[in-house]
Amino acid sequence: MRAPWRENMFNQGQWEGPILDQHMHLDRNNRYLSAISEFINSGGTAINLVHKPNFSDLPLTISDYQLAYDDTIDMAREIREKFGIKVSVILGPHPVSWEKQVHTIGLQESTFLHLQAVKLAIKYISSGEAVCLGEVGRPHYPVSLEIWDAANDLLLEIMKLAAEAKISIQLHVEDDGEKTYSDLAKLCDMASLPRHLAIRHYAPANIDSEFTHGLSVTVSVGKDSISKIVESLPNCNSYWGMETDYLDDKNRPGAVLGPKTIPKRTNQLIEKLGESGYSKEEINDIVENIHSNWPQILYS
Repeated sequence: MRAPWRENMFNQGQWEGPILDQHMHLDRNNRYLSAISEFINSGGTAINLVHKPNFSDLPLTISDYQLAYDDTIDMAREIREKFGIKVSVILGPHPVSWEKQVHTIGLQESTFLHLQAVKLAIKYISSGEAVCLGEVGRPHYPVSLEIWDAANDLLLEIMKLAAEAKISIQLHVEDDGEKTYSDLAKLCDMASLPRHLAIRHYAPANIDSEFTHGLSVTVSVGKDSISKIVESLPNCNSYWGMETDYLDDKNRPGAVLGPKTIPKRTNQLIEKLGESGYSKEEINDIVENIHSNWPQILYS
């Protein structure tokens, strides 16, 4: 028998249950709290707040990383206190930071600092102040073969640390279709990291498990993404969710997707699932899974 409260997730066709943006950045020097207000007013109930790197002033010491991580945790606390929504923190050194510093402080020093920052983030996760390591990964743009090989060696080491700590990671990687997933799956297996704990952030809308190789994904739900999600849904046996990758950057307003996007796309998903023949109960289960049940597994 279904619990009575689960029948009340819809109100005149609109979803009134949990709505989670699984990857959002915020900046005190830009919209910050007003972006959260917009998200909530559109129906949002929870966010994963991801550490935002400052590429114009990269950290040079582990103390610099600690200050940046602490600021992200403080922002999460302020949002909870002001709005009462759930805010989960994701901490980690960005792979682009590593690649940039290879050219300034050298490969060895950049790699050492990067791994220190990973280990520091894991301490925050172990203490309960954060829930996931990220975003980590490899450069999403062309680099030399030497740097590419080093990036993969580094990612493998990061995955081993995550596996040892039994935590999930959010991955920032290039978009090379199924090959990207195949490569990542092999690295997961080499590191003994369960594939479902490797979460591809900014993922394409194809959630077919043969395409994703069993990795979890947070789909960048831009225009036309919902149709592609629904099309590949019957062959999906993996965890998936939605994200904006909102940057809160005053030089790039609205990038990548705006705060209102996830609530909007959630209701578009519900409508599309209904048109595709899914029952109200099936739709309820799908949406509750992506916004509540599966995140509890991935970010525990």
